Amino acid sequence: MNGQVQIEMTSTALSEAKLSLEDLWIRYYGLGGGISTFEVQSYLKGLLSLPPLERNLLAQAANELLELTTVQTRVPIDAENDAPKGDPLRPLGAAGAFLFSADEQEGERLAALDRTRLLDSIPETRFDRYTQQAKAHFKVSSSIIALLDDRRLFLKSVLGAIEQNLPHEITFCNTTVRNAGPLIIKDALKDERFRENPLVLGEPFIRFYAGCPLRGPGGWTVGTLCVIDQNPRDFSVEDGRFLMSLARLVEAEIIDP
Repeated sequence: MNGQVQIEMTSTALSEAKLSLEDLWIRYYGLGGGISTFEVQSYLKGLLSLPPLERNLLAQAANELLELTTVQTRVPIDAENDAPKGDPLRPLGAAGAFLFSADEQEGERLAALDRTRLLDSIPETRFDRYTQQAKAHFKVSSSIIALLDDRRLFLKSVLGAIEQNLPHEITFCNTTVRNAGPLIIKDALKDERFRENPLVLGEPFIRFYAGCPLRGPGGWTVGTLCVIDQNPRDFSVEDGRFLMSLARLVEAEIIDP
């Protein structure tokens, strides 16, 4: 594929969706990309050539951002040249997850979580400001930024009565980190996956949950940003855009503190 096609489609799509270069770079970096914002800008202006892997990571990043908008344009992937030579796995990050077994994927995810050095760290204002915004916008009882290891849910930031270090297998967030996109539960008692969950039938009596996966190094999902309430409620397209915009800001803090 001619790289010029990807450049033109990326530029067009970002303009239509009113997305910034910074939006694109944050998502690209989260997928494991290694070039700077200046180099991305030079590439989009046709001043710099990139290898197929980097071009495809930028295309994937753009497409993931576009999925959160009403814009239908998508950037094509260069299928003939998207695999690097030599060891093709780890350099691809989460973009090459299909090349791993389920156990290997989880191992890479946990390694990415470890690289953030956030597990069991103290509360920080740079994360608390986003849980505060989420709680105020959605008018819910709780909002959290959670990190998930192989055993538990660590709350990096929490507003509300959510217990620290819950076993990860019973948490809604454990499902969210396996999702490609947000997990929205308007009424947990009407959802077959969660209506028997101990966090629904007992404290904190969750009825409404909306969570976005948070990507860390290499694009691996290391946690979630979510809002929780004891009453069922609707969730609009605008709500989804707001939650995802906050999630991208949290990801920026995780990736480049």
